[in-house]
Amino acid sequence: MKGVKLFHRKKRYPDGGIIEMKIWRVAPAGDKPHGLKVSLVFIKNGERVIGYDNAEGRGYHRHYLNRVENYDFRGVDALMADFLKDVSDWRIKHEN
Repeated sequence: MKGVKLFHRKKRYPDGGIIEMKIWRVAPAGDKPHGLKVSLVFIKNGERVIGYDNAEGRGYHRHYLNRVENYDFRGVDALMADFLKDVSDWRIKHEN
């Protein structure tokens, strides 16, 4: 089954930061048991700072700076809320 894009939002901040969130419906598989492919990323100065995805055959995971951690997927709403909170917390800590 070819993936069907369900959601795509991109926001550019005046300071050059970018948030991009994409979700596709795909055939359920071992690393995508919910039938979703997700890619949420915050980019600053051309580099990924925070990312949530389930690519690379690793299941759901989170990139935060240079760390990669497993992510306990609890649904799309929680995924987006966790991602946006991470971005907000990072921006508050590093940009003020």
